[in-house]
Amino acid sequence: MASKSPAPVWFQKYIEFHCDDCGSNTGFRSRRRTFSERYLLPFFLLQPVRCAECFRRDYRLLFVPVKERIPEPIKRLATPAPRAERNVA
Repeated sequence: MASKSPAPVWFQKYIEFHCDDCGSNTGFRSRRRTFSERYLLPFFLLQPVRCAECFRRDYRLLFVPVKERIPEPIKRLATPAPRAERNVA
């Protein structure tokens, strides 16, 4: 008799993003920083990923769906520009 057990918990890590610290479901691609991240991680089908809630950085398979990074110019437009009439010390 075959049992209908749910998929093992360890398998979930490889098909969808879940932060190990806060449990968030939202992750973003992180910038590759070192030589090993640029050239060795793709060889092992890994990518750097950052949690959107707690900003923890981790490595996940390339097949795990995560959001793309927000480009720098868009992030800069989201912050208000300093106004000239303010007196700032």
